[in-house]
Amino acid sequence: MDLPLRILGIAPNAWAVNQAIADITRPPLDPQPVILATETKNLRLDLAKAAILVIDMQNDFCHPDGWLSHIGVDVNPARQPIKPLQNLLPTLRATGVPIIWVNWGNRPDLLNISAGIHHVYNSTGEGVGLGDPLPNNGAKVLMKGSWAAAVVDELEQLPGDIFIDKYRMSAFWDTPLDTILRNLGRTTLFFAGVNADQCVMATLQDANFLGYDCILVKDCTATTSPEYCWLATLYNVKQCFGFVTDSEAIFKAINSL
Repeated sequence: MDLPLRILGIAPNAWAVNQAIADITRPPLDPQPVILATETKNLRLDLAKAAILVIDMQNDFCHPDGWLSHIGVDVNPARQPIKPLQNLLPTLRATGVPIIWVNWGNRPDLLNISAGIHHVYNSTGEGVGLGDPLPNNGAKVLMKGSWAAAVVDELEQLPGDIFIDKYRMSAFWDTPLDTILRNLGRTTLFFAGVNADQCVMATLQDANFLGYDCILVKDCTATTSPEYCWLATLYNVKQCFGFVTDSEAIFKAINSL
């Protein structure tokens, strides 16, 4: 009688094993091909190989009581992706596309943060920087587990979602993101969040360098930087690193399944 097989790993990077055999064929996921319109050309892609990265939709960057607002930045532009994401994320979940929340969430001891990164957040050494409490509520700036580093309340996170803490502008630097994506067999990445020209762009560029197919979701992405930074980001994504689409085009593609 054949011995039962047990699954080791996460599909599609999983083996089936028992005492006598290791089946390493890795059965593929059922394909979900769709046609997605982008600003440069139509893409034929497989949603079974796709994931969305939602980057830095955190209180420190998007809430009126967060760090950016504390230093005088108008955070209203950073809040623009909230409504489109509220609409898009449930649809992607229902289609089996993983939702990956990428948050800047530092260690309490800040041992992996260089002086240059500290300088970005506290250029004089006298202000409120990484790990310092915000004057209005005491939340520690971008510290994992603090209100400051949490995703804004308006965006629902579910237990089946994936959570990545990052410590640089790129979510691929010193994090398990690349390994997780490869284990899940996800090679097409949608990008959303803030700031488009900083953490979103740095992550998208690194994804491109690593061989991922990159798609920026325009209405689910924003920046508090000047308009020319936004325009340059869109230009460079389309010219060098991937494609630009919007949530409406994604809905149309999914509805065609």
